[in-house]
Amino acid sequence: MTNLFPMTLRGAYKLRKELEELKNNKRPKIIRSIKIAREHGDLKENAEYQAAREEQSFCEGRIQDIEAKLSNAQIIDISKISNVGKIIFGVTITILDVRNKKTFIYQIVGHDESDCKNKLLSIHSPLARGLIGKYVGDIVQINTPKGNIEFEILAVEHI
Repeated sequence: MTNLFPMTLRGAYKLRKELEELKNNKRPKIIRSIKIAREHGDLKENAEYQAAREEQSFCEGRIQDIEAKLSNAQIIDISKISNVGKIIFGVTITILDVRNKKTFIYQIVGHDESDCKNKLLSIHSPLARGLIGKYVGDIVQINTPKGNIEFEILAVEHI
């Protein structure tokens, strides 16, 4: 049996949009580029042809990668799960670094969706692993590369 990997609705939507773009726009453009480059003669010394074939290989690899991710995804709609203040996959959390009084807001997402710059925290990160199962009001000590840091959980939202 294949292991399913958690993914948010937004993550699945973004992958589907990328897949659609690759299949319906990029792939046909690459095919046209290959056809035009073939008309220029000797394929062994045709840089345009080689570049187009390389781009085609990358595009097809990405299509396969996205299709595999989507087929192995367990898409979780967090809005359909009742909010009891418990941190689970997909929730958006507000936490306070107790030491320096800085507040952080993250959504806990699947590994492929994670993007710290956009406040999307991988379920596999040490911070997320330390917070999963905890509740609003809990103070949690997380072992980070900068040492142990205490966080207070201020809010858990199902958005």
